[in-house]
Amino acid sequence: MIAHTIQLALAPVFVLVAIGNIMNILSTRLGRIVDRARALQKLYGETSGAAHDIVVLEMRQVDLRIQLNTKAIRVLVMSGLCIGLTVAILFLEEMVSVPLERVAAGGFLISVALLMWGLWLFLRETQIAAEILRIPEKYLESHREI
Repeated sequence: MIAHTIQLALAPVFVLVAIGNIMNILSTRLGRIVDRARALQKLYGETSGAAHDIVVLEMRQVDLRIQLNTKAIRVLVMSGLCIGLTVAILFLEEMVSVPLERVAAGGFLISVALLMWGLWLFLRETQIAAEILRIPEKYLESHREI
């Protein structure tokens, strides 16, 4: 029953679409992170003293963000490949009449685990971004009532 196999394959395909959307977000963020890294590299040569130290500290955080982001993209690509393999196994099972449900289920579980890992890496990257973006207290002038 190929119609039943197509129905079974729909859920993994929806997960694949979600993975693609997350990867689109990550690649957009990576572009912005790289732009910031380039701006900091320019500032690196133009600063000295405490200002230079601030640039170096932010460059370290930006470098970590790049590492987390690219690792998340790699993990999500592996997750997507596992989803594709799961769908292929479902159709192969139907075409050759070999019981491969457990193999397909295993592939799907691996894909979901990789998706969760990729999302965790994305969370870490956004946490670091939020730390970088914290506005220093002196600019907030919290001691003043406005």
